[in-house]
Amino acid sequence: MGDAAVEEIFRRFQAANPAPVSDLRYTNTYTLLVAVVLSAQATDRGVNLATGPLFKVADSPEKMLALGEDRVRHFIRTIGLFNTKAKNVIALSRILIEEHSGEVPATLDALQVLPGVGAKTASVVLNVAFGVPRIAVDTHIFRVANRIPLAVAATTDKVQTTLEARVPASYLLHAHHWLILHGRYVCKARKPDCPSCRISDLCRYPAKTV
Repeated sequence: MGDAAVEEIFRRFQAANPAPVSDLRYTNTYTLLVAVVLSAQATDRGVNLATGPLFKVADSPEKMLALGEDRVRHFIRTIGLFNTKAKNVIALSRILIEEHSGEVPATLDALQVLPGVGAKTASVVLNVAFGVPRIAVDTHIFRVANRIPLAVAATTDKVQTTLEARVPASYLLHAHHWLILHGRYVCKARKPDCPSCRISDLCRYPAKTV
């Protein structure tokens, strides 16, 4: 796919949704970090149901630490891997207090050393909270990128590298959300909704639905 086609894809995404936002609900940078950590192997809807009540009582590292692991576990018990995630939330909160004055760091290296924070989580936080033009590749973006194709690669890291190099700079900040939303609601895994796809004429996916 040529550069002109790639630019046209993102021009259409922008025209339809100029300011895309995450489906995860959060109130500040800290709660965004916690929500993304909890979203691993879980749906955004499931995470929101759990974090709504949690964030009402603990929206800072200090409040989360005071809440304690047992109570955090109770709030998030409906989310997959809740035992490990509760430990990670408490541990990362302690590190934020002890090493970052209670603030979420704005660098990839500092984020990735936090418990439960991998490259994808760090990229999401950098993009959403700090306006860093990164594309965190989840299952939706991985599928969409290989289908269209915007980036043909066997790993999420390679897809991310390729996308960040190919997406025009003027669209890079919001590309993460456009691709996720497109994959979640239109270019779905089992049966993509090709008839309603705004980029169907540009997409080269051979198994389009009618």
